[in-house]
Amino acid sequence: MKRTHIQPRGFRAFSLAALCMLFSLAFSLSAAAQSEAKARPIGPTGVLVHSKFGGQIFGHDLDQNGTEGLLSEDAILPSGNVLATVETFDQATGKILDLEQAIEGADNLVTMGVVGTSTGLVEHEHVTGIYVTKRIYEELNPLSANKLTSVWKAPLVADQIIIGVSRTQSTPTTAVMAFDNNNTFTTFVFGSNVVANTFGPMVTLTDPTFQFENTPQVGYDSTTNQAVIAASEGTVGGPAPQIALVDLTTGVVTQFTGILGPPPFHQGFINGLAVDSEDGIAVTTTELDFRVEFYNLATQTGFAVVLPNANGQIESGTDVEYDPVNKLFFVAQEVSSTAPGSSIQVYDINGNLVESLNGFSFSDAFNVIGTHITLNPKTRTGYVDGPNSGVTELQQFTY
Repeated sequence: MKRTHIQPRGFRAFSLAALCMLFSLAFSLSAAAQSEAKARPIGPTGVLVHSKFGGQIFGHDLDQNGTEGLLSEDAILPSGNVLATVETFDQATGKILDLEQAIEGADNLVTMGVVGTSTGLVEHEHVTGIYVTKRIYEELNPLSANKLTSVWKAPLVADQIIIGVSRTQSTPTTAVMAFDNNNTFTTFVFGSNVVANTFGPMVTLTDPTFQFENTPQVGYDSTTNQAVIAASEGTVGGPAPQIALVDLTTGVVTQFTGILGPPPFHQGFINGLAVDSEDGIAVTTTELDFRVEFYNLATQTGFAVVLPNANGQIESGTDVEYDPVNKLFFVAQEVSSTAPGSSIQVYDINGNLVESLNGFSFSDAFNVIGTHITLNPKTRTGYVDGPNSGVTELQQFTY
């Protein structure tokens, strides 16, 4: 039987010469793209964000779905009072765009992050005497509106203090970690749709490894709807860290033991944590052994890599952040092991060092809020604290 070839709709036959030309053009474009990537500058750009009143920056973040950033600052006035403000800035130029709130007195404002889709979250700490007596959580939704729009009504009492927010963007759920500031110091976790003001169960972590004094770190796996919590006792020669996976719907906790660092010091405290939800990978940094740990959350296994050229605790990594578009983990290194000053070491999801972003100056020495890397994967840019030692600036970088 003679077969009839049916040509797909919209398809046109090409001559061999035309096909050769197309392949040649594709190769040229690919080569040009590779050349451009190699020529792409990386590291600090020289663009700085200056806090509007010269005060210390109390948290910052970037809207990964927009063009603005968010920060809070506390400036000391000549009267001795604190001027606490919330400000937005342009991601491209670093220019302060708007002043959203200004409170003179003793109150503090802290940027907790940008969560969900373009929603800024700010904690307002009302201070009476020397004590915080009330905490109000205010939203900028969307951030580009440049105004406080609503209140996130977290189900917390006065002595329950938030110590970590996952800052996961483009997913409605945010993982929140808090502790009871009383005799127990118990850590607990819950999930929330911040915009909708809905909350999952509050789940207590009964293992004392996760208590506040061990500075536990929190992330969020949006694929499994689990909070990822990592902590270590931090003592020299102490036990391996613990990783807890908390189902934010059911409250079920799954816990496994992390990687024990080399003797005699072992790993020390866990300084940072970020989660790649698509691949089920969590990455942590540890204090005493200057390493970065990569965990497969499904198999509860992992491996560690030493920061490049690092040979001492002073070169340990701190904050860890993840770029889900380009699949890169970013590790802040206050004292660089690859250049003078501070660096950000960039890894792929397999633990390979991709690049070292050098030439920064950031320090936790005078920070009320620890060093934090913020990213906009769509533009391959970010900000990190510094270079001013008073923590009044943010420095832009590319990668």
